[in-house]
Amino acid sequence: MDEKYKVILINGSPKIKGCTARALDEVERTLNANGISTKRIEAGVKDIRGCIACHFCRTHGRCVFNDIVNETAPKLAEADGLIVGSPVYYAGGNGQVLAMLDRLFYSTSGSIDMTMKVGAAVISSRRAGSTSAFDEINKYFTIASMPVVASTYWNEVHGFTAEDVESDLEGLQTMRNLGRNMAFLIKAIRAQKEAEGGVPAQEHDKFTSFPTEHHA
Repeated sequence: MDEKYKVILINGSPKIKGCTARALDEVERTLNANGISTKRIEAGVKDIRGCIACHFCRTHGRCVFNDIVNETAPKLAEADGLIVGSPVYYAGGNGQVLAMLDRLFYSTSGSIDMTMKVGAAVISSRRAGSTSAFDEINKYFTIASMPVVASTYWNEVHGFTAEDVESDLEGLQTMRNLGRNMAFLIKAIRAQKEAEGGVPAQEHDKFTSFPTEHHA
């Protein structure tokens, strides 16, 4: 395995051996088999509070709450990709992992260039609500210039227990294809970065707030 390629996997489930973990296991094994090193972070078992919009991170380069978010930030800086796994709660992601992503993406927006780091959401549900949770997590990637990795179906597995997921053969197949596609994209982006000397330039000088005095 080539340690120069790295992916972080965040398990947003409080069940570290549950359905979400089983899906992440399948992706992780496939990434490892394709030369990508991985690091698993168990966020679902942590006490994670939401952002309080204090802007401490703007002057200190880290979140005011010194917890798993600040611990994850340097790992994210070194990574080529990020996978976020979550169970479905009321057709959305687990509140803990969403709070973590809010603070992680906001507090690092001035210190970590996320451009061309690849991202993927992995969702588990018993029956439904998975596609809205999938969409919810993918939006973190698309606001940060991160290519979203596709598979051969939406990145989801179904079941009430990890044993149920073993019967979701299509879901596990989707996870393996996701792993292969992510490995390929990471390597392709790395090669292009080396050929061109970096990532595409990003403009950040425009910030449209539609002030009322400009309205007709």
